[in-house]
Amino acid sequence: MNVSVLSTREVAISSTNLALPGRRTGKVRDLYELPPDLDGGRRLLVIATDRVSAFDVVLPEAAPGKGRLLTQISLWWFRRLRRLGIVPDHVIHADVDAVPQLRPEDRPLLRDRIMVCRAAKVVPIECVARGFLAGSALAEYRRHGTACGVRLPAGLRPGDAFPEPIFTPATKAAEGHDENISFERGAEVVGEPLMRALRDRTLRLYAAAREIAAAKGLVLADTKFEFGLALDPSGRPTEELLLVDEILTPDSSRWWPAEELGKGVIPRGFDKQPLRDWLQSEVDAGRWDKTPPGPAVPEVVQTALLDAYAEVGRRLGAI
Repeated sequence: MNVSVLSTREVAISSTNLALPGRRTGKVRDLYELPPDLDGGRRLLVIATDRVSAFDVVLPEAAPGKGRLLTQISLWWFRRLRRLGIVPDHVIHADVDAVPQLRPEDRPLLRDRIMVCRAAKVVPIECVARGFLAGSALAEYRRHGTACGVRLPAGLRPGDAFPEPIFTPATKAAEGHDENISFERGAEVVGEPLMRALRDRTLRLYAAAREIAAAKGLVLADTKFEFGLALDPSGRPTEELLLVDEILTPDSSRWWPAEELGKGVIPRGFDKQPLRDWLQSEVDAGRWDKTPPGPAVPEVVQTALLDAYAEVGRRLGAI
């Protein structure tokens, strides 16, 4: 396990190398295969490392504790949304001591950053729900009066709410940037019945999370969900749709403080914005071109990032 320490904060985990089969790595998470359950159900160990990505590039330094924040916020939302019965999710448990395959020396480092999950075939569509004018939607609206191709009323200001939330799917790119696509294009990829189910679950989850967050003083401006088809014991996908990956964290969502809404400007975000702003300044100065490897991120920027993530967790009561 590759670890480092930033200043006096906790150890940062940038990667793992456990004695488990099937290791896969994403931008932030490492996945391993676990033995099947008693019914033969396939299981995965999902570990949130402290890796940091922006502009689709994994940066050199990990941010100590980021993976713990992501995991605790995700688990809080999985528990809350599960009660509503909108869609089942892939989480089985998050108890590091209930994974006998882990070595004793690894448990302290992995505590609060693992999820044991049902295995699934991930649907190759990023399911994005947007409720407020920000980000790429704002840039498109200024040019064309649309957001991801959806016509919006004239006169909206930055940070204003849409008349109703919109579903804006995107491709899941193996390399490079995801690309916004139409519902019809998504239906060509995964079939119209599944695409309709994705749209329905995405908008229902977003509406529920937005209402819950509002009571906590948070605005969920937009978010991304991922879904998968549960696997049978032989590894074949079934028709059971599962909510997978992480949900509603500052990595995958745009969070704003409710007290700053409605001023005609984008509120300061509890998300990656401090990091994106610094990286963009490096690009503007000609010191980086948004290709790997990324620049070394100053400690003050990492601290701002972690503080923003922790604020979401504190307001929710997840940490």
